[in-house]
Amino acid sequence: MSDQLSIDQQNFLLSLARKTIEKREKEIWLTSEEIEKLPNLFKEKRGCFVTLQKKSNLRGCIGYILPIAPLYQAVIENAYNAAFSDPRFPPVNPEEIHDLHIEISVLTVPQVLEYTDKDDLLTKINAGSDGIILRKGFQNATFLPQVWDQLPDKEKFLSHLAMKAGLAPDEWEKGELEVEIYHALFFEEPTG
Repeated sequence: MSDQLSIDQQNFLLSLARKTIEKREKEIWLTSEEIEKLPNLFKEKRGCFVTLQKKSNLRGCIGYILPIAPLYQAVIENAYNAAFSDPRFPPVNPEEIHDLHIEISVLTVPQVLEYTDKDDLLTKINAGSDGIILRKGFQNATFLPQVWDQLPDKEKFLSHLAMKAGLAPDEWEKGELEVEIYHALFFEEPTG
């Protein structure tokens, strides 16, 4: 899939996410005829996150990094899960739906980032554009590229990501973590 989607394609995926939340249905609710008519790029397996904001505050964010489902299916599943299954928030209630602002991130496949030490890692990370996965054993976490907006300092970004993974904030400095990077095509509903 190209890393670009037309505005119409982006709007279709955003409306798919919104309709899923309105229908409150996790199962694929598109008919087989509707699925057949989808562009081929929507049928390609892609990692995808759906983020919900309510009055500029996070209200839910769920997704998967690896390309395990066709993009249209990933949007439906992750929109539902962001609204009703994010363990950090109660399920979205019907009265809230009109206040939600939907964002979608379509991901590239993560690539292992080879590095030798803390300084090398800091040099190789591109603040603002890299999504990062930190992994040590069974503990892992990711921040989407948009998180750079809140944490523009590389060291703070990595420390917060380590804590999200349940690790000590300075764990990334030891050079013992597996680090993967990916990129995201981010788009959102119009504001206003």
